[in-house]
Amino acid sequence: MFNTLARFSRTATPSTKRFKLYTAATPNGHQASVMLEELKALYGPEMEYEVEKLDLFGQDRQPQKESWFLAMNPNGRIPALTDRSRRDFHVFETAAILLYLAQHYDIGNRLSFNPNTARNEYSQMLQWIFFAHASIAPMQGQAYHFRSSAPEQIPYAIARYQDEVERVYGVLDSHLADRDWLAGVGHGRYSLADIKAFPWVRRHPGIGIDTLDKWPNVKAWLARAEARPAAKAGLEVPN
Repeated sequence: MFNTLARFSRTATPSTKRFKLYTAATPNGHQASVMLEELKALYGPEMEYEVEKLDLFGQDRQPQKESWFLAMNPNGRIPALTDRSRRDFHVFETAAILLYLAQHYDIGNRLSFNPNTARNEYSQMLQWIFFAHASIAPMQGQAYHFRSSAPEQIPYAIARYQDEVERVYGVLDSHLADRDWLAGVGHGRYSLADIKAFPWVRRHPGIGIDTLDKWPNVKAWLARAEARPAAKAGLEVPN
């Protein structure tokens, strides 16, 4: 069933671009923009998208909490995606956005795996997507909050989340010991799993981890991901 909330769109004039991305320069926002840039590089201008930058920390208002945005994303978080080619269908949650875009637009399974003909690889990709969604992102987010944003310094909370981030990086490092990417046979293949994970890991200096030297396989994986032209473009959104 198509979403019936198109009336909340704030676009003043019709756009020829297929998608509209509501986002900010955060790890979650960058997952969506990297995915869109990767699709654009693979499939051309049909994957063009419009960006609306949301100021998440404005003193006067928080647009992601306003009714027009909550109609698209009841959770009130960025990013959110509107697919104009499917009657303004709205998608929220980063993992759901990545999977939606792959299902409808990665027709060659260049960024994903065919769930019918590559079932094991597809399952492996989902496992690492969910690992990133449930472990990397929340642990690193809490580590940043208690280190930099909490109204008071709580040593236990800072140490607890810092230690958990380091444990998670250790999981990644072990998995990447003999492979280039998180999912796929052999050395793996760049996929949604990597797009979901690397925008968080690249923000490690913000939680006091100045270098990834302790996790050399993670360090090399992150460098490979950041070197991709489409990834570089996506990390500049919004400019």
